[in-house]
Amino acid sequence: MAEPDLSLSRGQYRARLAAGTADVAAAQALRTLCFRTPGTDCDAFDSRCAHVLVEHAASGTLVCCFRLLVLPNGGGLEHSYAAQFYELPGLRGFAGPMAELGRFCIHPDWHDPDILRLAWGAMTGLVDGQGVQMLFGCSSFAGTSAAPYLDTFALLRQRHLAPAQWRVGEKAPEVVRYAAEPQQAPDMRRALQAMPPLLRTYLAMGGWVSDHAVVDRQMNTLHVFTGLETGAIPEARKRLLRAVAG
Repeated sequence: MAEPDLSLSRGQYRARLAAGTADVAAAQALRTLCFRTPGTDCDAFDSRCAHVLVEHAASGTLVCCFRLLVLPNGGGLEHSYAAQFYELPGLRGFAGPMAELGRFCIHPDWHDPDILRLAWGAMTGLVDGQGVQMLFGCSSFAGTSAAPYLDTFALLRQRHLAPAQWRVGEKAPEVVRYAAEPQQAPDMRRALQAMPPLLRTYLAMGGWVSDHAVVDRQMNTLHVFTGLETGAIPEARKRLLRAVAG
């Protein structure tokens, strides 16, 4: 596949690809701040991914970042970050290009909704440019206790579990099996308030999740496998994303 390209602006912000080791180190520093890891958040996947930086244009402050790993098809899933934590038997047969979105984070001191909009616009440009048909990744919840997220998990179980052909199996040693819990009606306000913004956006576009969450004590998070077939995104949402992507 061709090397990705990106240069995008919206309001006070600009998005671009990391241009070298200093840019990647800046992304790792922001990730360390956001995920509160004890040491610098870096791993072997960093060298395999394209890193997207969203900066405040006037000051150059890095306010958001994520990384993207493009795979030719489901046969390359063993090279993904998510494959460490989830069994992906159905997705291994996916025929089209796939992309794993990882380490998405927004600086905790910056709350402008344009940041998330620009990040998704940048992602849309890269996904379209690479012909990606499936976007996937691990959507993270802060902390390793399921208690604050019971309403959110109930909502995921009720409305957003993966279709049978893409069902994800357990692999991690410690999981929360929220789809196996007794049925309860979620409090929608609490469920949405506790849901990470990235996951809300995935689901609004037709995304789906695994039937369990992985307890990741190294990152101090719970995360759910999240998938989105790009062909399933509503046309109105595609137009909005592509308008931002230029």
